[in-house]
Amino acid sequence: MSDTVSSSIAALSPAAAGNLRLYELQKPFVEPMLRLFRLGNTAIDAMFYDVGALTTTLLAQHTVIDTEALRKAPPHHPQQTLDLSAATNPSGSIIIVDAGPTAIVRPPFADMKQFIDFANGPEGAPLRTLTITGVGSSAYGAVAFAWDVSKAIGEPVAAVVPGYGLADLVPQALGGWFGFGVYDAMQSATQDWLASYAPTLAMMGKELARSTPGRLPAATGAPVFRHGSAASDDVHAILDAVPGITRLVGHSKGALAIENALRSLPSLRTSGLSVVTLGCVIEEEFPQARYDQYLGWLDALGTLNSWNRTPEHRAFTHHSTNSAIPLSMPVGPYVVESEQDARNITAASS
Repeated sequence: MSDTVSSSIAALSPAAAGNLRLYELQKPFVEPMLRLFRLGNTAIDAMFYDVGALTTTLLAQHTVIDTEALRKAPPHHPQQTLDLSAATNPSGSIIIVDAGPTAIVRPPFADMKQFIDFANGPEGAPLRTLTITGVGSSAYGAVAFAWDVSKAIGEPVAAVVPGYGLADLVPQALGGWFGFGVYDAMQSATQDWLASYAPTLAMMGKELARSTPGRLPAATGAPVFRHGSAASDDVHAILDAVPGITRLVGHSKGALAIENALRSLPSLRTSGLSVVTLGCVIEEEFPQARYDQYLGWLDALGTLNSWNRTPEHRAFTHHSTNSAIPLSMPVGPYVVESEQDARNITAASS
């Protein structure tokens, strides 16, 4: 437990301090539960994201993906291992994916300040795009989605893998796929309660959020959500600190994270941003940003969570972006189409 929480507990009455220490004893029982749910989310992401294309490409380069859920390594030649076992780790991370000829997937950044320093440095200069997934939001799905975007635009992409704590479990256990706005409200309220009364449990799965520079925690030292969810907080922090990020691509619940993250940013920062959403239509609150939103005619989940908002583009697709499934949403072509539309508008106005 952190020094901040220890000092906060010490300052409480003996009875209150005893109640908080009770939660410390429960940590060894809670962590396996979080990992189990994260493992389930990895399996869910295999249905909704293009994990097959990612796995096949890397396998051709003698690289096997290890998620702890999928351990398949053909024995006929030596293999490198891409460790995405963070999918079962609830801490959260940022993973840079480059689907170029060398097929680079960098080790995860588990510290927000380290990522910000990298992105603002010379190595991070080509980085313009941030992606965030919905549904399971595991490392496996996040990398597969970012891979599709990177391959389409020919540039590296930063994939946000949100932290996963008790606050995330509560709405998910109650069917949190439906009603993204309700999901975020329940998640935020749960995290606030945990931060006040069970700070040790509130910190679990939120290491990435806790490392964000300038973040204001609760009085106990535990993190609280400022922009609706851990994912929204992560995206907001990156946009606020990395001016080179100018394109946001979100699928499903990830689109809502983008919507929340844009709020409270300075208007100058939102100017020129390109926002591409798939499977969920968000409110276009910032006229200085460019929105391209895609929703399938067969996407009942996306339609439900779009709250009657009208997208710029409709197609005969469903909610999944897995190319192995017929009538799935083609991520790459949509992002390329958005980029081309932006260039045409720029050329017409010049």
